[in-house]
Amino acid sequence: MLAGAGPLAPRRSRDAGPAAHVVLVGSMAAPLGGDRLAVTVDVQAGAALLVTSAAATISLPGPGPAHYEVELTVGEGARLDWLPEQVVAATGSHLVLHTRITLAPGARLRYREEQVFGRHHDWARGRPPGRLTSRLTVRRGGRLLLDQQTDLGPGAPGWDGPAVLAGHRTAGQLLLVGPGSVSGPAPAPTDGAALLALPGADATLLTAVAPDALALRRALGG
Repeated sequence: MLAGAGPLAPRRSRDAGPAAHVVLVGSMAAPLGGDRLAVTVDVQAGAALLVTSAAATISLPGPGPAHYEVELTVGEGARLDWLPEQVVAATGSHLVLHTRITLAPGARLRYREEQVFGRHHDWARGRPPGRLTSRLTVRRGGRLLLDQQTDLGPGAPGWDGPAVLAGHRTAGQLLLVGPGSVSGPAPAPTDGAALLALPGADATLLTAVAPDALALRRALGG
C-alpha cells in the first residue's frame, strides 16, 4: 500500500527486477524551514523493496529548522535497499533529519545516505552552505546496532575543521546489514573514507567525505 501527502508522493516503478521498486517524488518545494515531514516504510517478512527518489532533496531556508523523520522497518527474511538521491543544504537552511531503522532477525539492509553542503551557485557566489543535523539509529533483533549523530554546516562546532569535512563539500555513508550484505560486499574504502565493522559478522558501515557529489557516489560504491 502506498500513501502520500503534501510534498512527498511515492510512486511504483515498473522495473522488472526481483524487488518491488518505489520512487519518492517531490510534488512541491520541501523541506522549507519550519516544515515537519515524515516517511514510514514497512517491509513485511520475506518481501524485498527498493526505495529511490526522483531527484535530490533540497533543504531551503525558512522560519526555523525543518524536521524530517524517516522510519524504516524490515521484517524477518526481508530486504530493503534504501538508495535515495542526495540531501542538499542550501544557504541559510537547517534540516534536522532522524532516521530510525528496525531490523528483524535475518533481515537484510542496504542504506545509503549522501549529504551535499551548498548548491553550486551558492559556492559560486561565495555564500556558505546550509546546516544538516542528522541522526541514524539502527536496532536489530531488539538490540541497538548503531546510534550516531552528525552536525555539519554553519553553527555546528568545528564542522569544517581537519577532523570533520576538512574543506570537502559532501559527506555520506553506506550501511550494509545481513547475509551477503544485500547486493554484494561493501566497496573498498578510498582516500577520505573509512570502513567500520559493526557488532555481528555481517554488518559494516562505510563513511566518506568528498569534494563533490559524483566523487562521493563513487566512494560509496556507485
